[in-house]
Amino acid sequence: MRRLLGLLVVFVGCTFALYLLSTRLPSGRRVTSAGEPEGRSLWFPSDLAELRELSEVLREYRKEHQTYVFLLFCSAYLYKQGFAIPGSSFLNVLAGALFGPWLGLLLCCVLTSVGATCCYLLSSTFGKQLVVSYFPDKVAVLQRKVEENRNSLFFFLLFLRLFPMTPNWFLNLSAPILNIPIVQFFFSVLIGLIPYNFICVQTGSILSTLTSLDALFSWETILKLLAIALVALVPGTLIKKFSQKHLRLSETSNINHVNSRKDT
Repeated sequence: MRRLLGLLVVFVGCTFALYLLSTRLPSGRRVTSAGEPEGRSLWFPSDLAELRELSEVLREYRKEHQTYVFLLFCSAYLYKQGFAIPGSSFLNVLAGALFGPWLGLLLCCVLTSVGATCCYLLSSTFGKQLVVSYFPDKVAVLQRKVEENRNSLFFFLLFLRLFPMTPNWFLNLSAPILNIPIVQFFFSVLIGLIPYNFICVQTGSILSTLTSLDALFSWETILKLLAIALVALVPGTLIKKFSQKHLRLSETSNINHVNSRKDT
């Protein structure tokens, strides 16, 4: 009970800090969208329409307060990652729209790794008993597979990141229970989620340049998106070939029932 209370205090504190950051904007201004009354604060997008609206609002505001937008984006990303809140894919797309394809990719890879590590530390400090209590079977299956692949643990972790046999948020929460070293955990997230982050960020960069819905279905846009998908397949193909030779994955289908969106 004490650990649960401690986790609640941390969550409330971080939520309040993010709220202040998103409402107490520089020069006493608040970010608003077209047609909205003055005083509306920033929000987490829940669909593509809201994502596009938020992107336009932040790009306009970024002209005067670039550093603040950068700080706000990093804080929101780490908040979602650290507390395993779904929706980071929208933030990846937003990064491409705000910061461009390559800076956005670098930023998302670093934030994903740092945020997942924060989730790892929070779970290690406050949540071990909760995770085991609510997901005993899933933890047991992952524990067995980790022990079977302990000699190639890093590549096994890469495999789990590239192929969503178990959700990333659950892997972040259960990693300290599975005795996964934090250094291997950090770099497996950093490297393993590059293809996924690459697709999202590049897509956001492309969508931010479109001026109409018709442009989305142009041959140029379709070819760009296809090239992005093909490039992102290369790391997964290499890891899969390695896994077939060196990893023991025969029973990983048992955890397919915990598969969900690739949100951390």
